[in-house]
Amino acid sequence: MVYNQNPPSQTPPRKKVRLQHLLAAKGQSKITAVTCYDATFARLVERSPIDVVLVGDSLGHVVQGGNSTIPVSVDDIAYHVRAVASVLKTPHLVADMPFGTVGLSNAVCFDAAVRLFQAGAESVKIEGASEKVCEQIQKLVEQGMPVMGHLGLTPQSLHALGGYRIQGKSGDHLDRLVHDAKKLEEAGCFALVLELCTAEAGLRVTEALNIPTIGIGSGNDCDGQILVLQDMLGMNQDFKPKFLKHFENLEEKVGSALKAYVSEVKEGTFPGSETRS
Repeated sequence: MVYNQNPPSQTPPRKKVRLQHLLAAKGQSKITAVTCYDATFARLVERSPIDVVLVGDSLGHVVQGGNSTIPVSVDDIAYHVRAVASVLKTPHLVADMPFGTVGLSNAVCFDAAVRLFQAGAESVKIEGASEKVCEQIQKLVEQGMPVMGHLGLTPQSLHALGGYRIQGKSGDHLDRLVHDAKKLEEAGCFALVLELCTAEAGLRVTEALNIPTIGIGSGNDCDGQILVLQDMLGMNQDFKPKFLKHFENLEEKVGSALKAYVSEVKEGTFPGSETRS
C-alpha cells in the first residue's frame, strides 16, 4: 500500500490516492494495482486497499474475447472508464491510450486523451518511448494530463515484437530499456509499467529512475505490481503464465453456483413459496 489503511474499527475513510502519494512511495512502500473494467468489480476494489486501478486495453481479451488489444478503440476505453469511475473514489484511476492514438497525429493523441479524462480518468497510460511519443507525452503533461509510461512487452506493438516474448534478455536490449525509461521520465511520466521483462531489467530500470515502476511479470524489485483482476481471481484457470498467481478460483465457484441455480429451478425449489414482492 502507498499508506496504511485505517483499521476497520475506525470511521475515517482511506485518503484519496494522488500522484504525490505514488511518487512518495518510491523505495518506501510497494504500490498495488489492478486492471478493472466495470462498476461491479470497481465497487469491490473501492472497499480494498488497492492503490491504482487501470482500465486497460486488455479489455480486448478479457471483455471482448479477442486475441489482441489492437482492435480496442477510444470509445471502448471511455465506456469502461465511465463505468469504473462511477463508483471508484479512492484508488488512482488510469486509462489506456489505445492503438493508433499515440505516436502519429498530435491532434488525434490530444483528442483521445481529452475524451478519456472527460470520461473520468485521472491519468492515461501510453506505450513506447519513440521521439514522437515522448514529445506527445510532454505536451499532454504540460496541459495538466498526467501520463504513465509503459515499456517492455508493449501489446500494441505485438506484431513488431514477434509475439509475447520476454524483454530485456540481451545486454543491448537491457541498456535500451534503461535509456527509454529515462526518456519517459524526462518527458514527464509520473510512473512506468514494465511488462514481461527479466528480473534484472526490472531492477536496473527501477534503480535508474526517480519515478516508481509497476511491474507485471518483471520481477520483485519493481516499486509495485499490477495484475488483471479476472486473472488474479482465477476466472480463467487455463490462463497460467509463469508470473501470474491465482489468489482465488472464481471459475470453479461461479460454475458451482450456476449449477446449483439450474438444479433448484429444475427441481422447483427456487424461488420457493416466499418470493419477493
